[in-house]
Amino acid sequence: MKDPSPSARKPSRMARLRRRLSGALALGVTLIVVGVGYSAVASAGTPGGTRHEAGAAGQSQQADLRQGRQLYEEGCITCHGRNLQGVNDRGPSLLGVGQAATYFQVATGRMPVVRQEAQATRKLAKYTPEQVDQIAAYVQSVGGGPQIPAGDLRDGDLAEGGELFRLNCANCHNFAGRGGALSAGKSAPSLADAEDKVVYGAMLSGPQNMPVFGDNEITPQQKRSIINYVQTLKENKDPGGNGIGRLGPFPEAVVAFVVGIGALLVTILWIGAKS
Repeated sequence: MKDPSPSARKPSRMARLRRRLSGALALGVTLIVVGVGYSAVASAGTPGGTRHEAGAAGQSQQADLRQGRQLYEEGCITCHGRNLQGVNDRGPSLLGVGQAATYFQVATGRMPVVRQEAQATRKLAKYTPEQVDQIAAYVQSVGGGPQIPAGDLRDGDLAEGGELFRLNCANCHNFAGRGGALSAGKSAPSLADAEDKVVYGAMLSGPQNMPVFGDNEITPQQKRSIINYVQTLKENKDPGGNGIGRLGPFPEAVVAFVVGIGALLVTILWIGAKS
């Protein structure tokens, strides 16, 4: 068989060239379509609004830190120093105390203190809740330390919380959370007005005579159980009368009996003296 002439081979080469061009064009179109589709899906998964919100959240956080620094410099720097290092005979270092300790002290009005005493007592807070959070966030950003977690701090087992409270807290705060006297003019405060974040912050920071209950001693979930028990304790009333330290109605009867007998004896002696 004879080889095809050059004129016969030319259409075959042109056909192959057209096929190659068509394949390249189809590949290019496919890549473009896939790229556009991926962009659309990515935009749907992370919308511009979400990115905008993330940016806005970051700006809000920076604004809070700036405001917290300003509040710190106005009300805290004299005793705790420009860099949170503390000032001799005025105030301790805040390096490492974290957001938890700062929130506890400022939210309960214990800080700033008016004068040095055996212990700082709870009083009306000087700052608004938003300002308290800003100061605590600033101290955390500079010195680091324990933080109060977000979310529901009462999401714990009530029975477990009662057991843990009686084991770790009742010796100082009383079984009813009403507080009690300690040595050297100090006292364990009542928990009647303690909010969830205040109780959690106290457990993390161990203010004054209170020990620090880190997550190794009492887990975060157990802390929530304790808070659930404390807040439930405040909300529930004693059935049958005054429980006298929440020990139940029986102590009330004992006190009434002792007081009644005492009053009766006094009356008898008085009548005898008159006669």
